[in-house]
Amino acid sequence: MTTIVVFSHLRWDFVFQRPQHLLSRLAQHYPVLFVEEPVFDDGAPFMERSSPTPNVTVCRAHTPIHAAGFHDEQLRMLQPMVAQLAPPGEDVIAWFYTPMALPLLQALQPSLVVYDCMDELASFKNPPKQLLQRESALLNLADLVFAGGPSLYEAKKHRHPNVHCFPSSVDVVHFQQALDRQRVHPQQADIPHPRLGFYGVLDERFDPELVGEVADAHPEWQIVLAGPVVKIDPERLPRRGNIHYLGQQPYSALPDLLAGWDVCLMPFAINEATKFISPTKVLEYMAAQLPIVGTPIADVANPYGHVVAIAGNAREFVAACEAALAMSPAQRQHMVEAMLAIVAATSWDNTARRMAELLETTPPRAVGTPGQRAALIPALDPASNSAVEAAPVYAAKA
Repeated sequence: MTTIVVFSHLRWDFVFQRPQHLLSRLAQHYPVLFVEEPVFDDGAPFMERSSPTPNVTVCRAHTPIHAAGFHDEQLRMLQPMVAQLAPPGEDVIAWFYTPMALPLLQALQPSLVVYDCMDELASFKNPPKQLLQRESALLNLADLVFAGGPSLYEAKKHRHPNVHCFPSSVDVVHFQQALDRQRVHPQQADIPHPRLGFYGVLDERFDPELVGEVADAHPEWQIVLAGPVVKIDPERLPRRGNIHYLGQQPYSALPDLLAGWDVCLMPFAINEATKFISPTKVLEYMAAQLPIVGTPIADVANPYGHVVAIAGNAREFVAACEAALAMSPAQRQHMVEAMLAIVAATSWDNTARRMAELLETTPPRAVGTPGQRAALIPALDPASNSAVEAAPVYAAKA
């Protein structure tokens, strides 16, 4: 039996995205221990465990340390807890979403080290000072690297000999529930049409000024924004009578939202934080067969520019939304056919299956003796590790 021990900067009960999609499927073949960032508790340290889905155990350490995230002060306390996670005698695959947890590898003797690079975390707001150094160390140690999109793959493929591009995928069956346009989400039931919607994290990748300009251009349009506000001042968000903030929504409710929308929005800012993103929602919007308007994100514009309307400024964005609302039946049918061809070519099931095949067939890299490999794991140094924001330190997948 092989257990996958995952170190994640994202909490399992945050926005349902790449880690949950992949690991809940891999859990059909491996027990999964999902290690989250610690939370503060002024009592004796302990490891809280829960099982949100079959064969997945979420491990959330409670410690009396105020430093947030996988800070070195936290890691010293976490190491003995992590050492006790995997059953004795079982093989362990160490799976990293954040390089900041890399020193915890000292507590394990993994048969394989995997880095699932779903974001360029160093480009996000307030990254830990040690992030780039630890990512370099992780790339030196990892046996297998997954890149969460074409841009990330291009950025990482020369830094490791075994990098595989696994872009965001989609659960088509789940999102095709939105094709029943009679489905009703209670929070938007009284919002009139036309509804232009976005779900996802409202953070530094979100362009509030753009949304405000769209709302001002057409006061009769209703802008529905569903998602948590993270790492930005809520005062930056535009406040208009036709902008509606619904907060974070469960994954199960997303088809109900989509069923009531006329146009799907991807109003991303163009900045360092969005340079490498591969938004999960673009395929989910396609599965719902709704027109999509977005900004020129590389991993959207390059593969999907023939289906997604790409707008470089507010004026173009408004015009693209106007065109989407005015589509003829023939134009809509052409759009749907193109979307169906795209979503038919991918699924989270297939992605997880291909990843499992690589887990089974990838030999450990010959990176020196055990002592030399251990020397590649960064030493703990609390004095040099800057404090970072409370979890989720990095925003969820766009």
